[in-house]
Amino acid sequence: MATQAPKIIDFKDIGIPRRLSPEASRMAALEAARDLLLEAGPQAVTLKAVAGQIGRTHANLLHHFGSASGLQRALAAYMGENICSKVAEAVAQMRGGVVTPHELADLIFDQFDREGAGALASWMLLSGNEDALDPIVEAIHKLVDEIAEDGHADTSLHELTLEMVLMALGDALLGGPLSAALGLPRAAGRQIAGRKLAAAFDEMQAQLKP
Repeated sequence: MATQAPKIIDFKDIGIPRRLSPEASRMAALEAARDLLLEAGPQAVTLKAVAGQIGRTHANLLHHFGSASGLQRALAAYMGENICSKVAEAVAQMRGGVVTPHELADLIFDQFDREGAGALASWMLLSGNEDALDPIVEAIHKLVDEIAEDGHADTSLHELTLEMVLMALGDALLGGPLSAALGLPRAAGRQIAGRKLAAAFDEMQAQLKP
């Protein structure tokens, strides 16, 4: 099936002013790049396409990001910060009894699947721009330290984080066909992750009791 070309939106139609501050222009470009990633896939995220989405020129985008790889790295940082912010909030809510471990697992998996982190990671790896993933890795590391009860994450939390990220990434890239081939429901990966999170959370809570 042919990939439908992304719709080029006139900036006047979406209320983006002709003149933006450098930071606002950069942020608009990152939001447009993320939208293109989700709507049309990694191959659609080019400097030219992003510029067209926000009514700017290719030269404008080069000024902000320097190159296509610079745009990729900036997009990774932008998405990594957003993902980790949502996960940190959900972890706090889980500790307060508002969110269940299974709901937290769903959120993590959604970030890699529906929100595009899995597609972004595969794009970086296939394009040979692995270094562009550094901002996501750094954001996850920072998140782990922030959600640690005493501000210093132990090995078990690091291992749990690694397990959840790898499971969510793998599910986003291969979860559909693999679960079907194994005769499992599409949500099997999420369910396994939810059970692991629930068990880990119960263990952590037990350790905190006097």
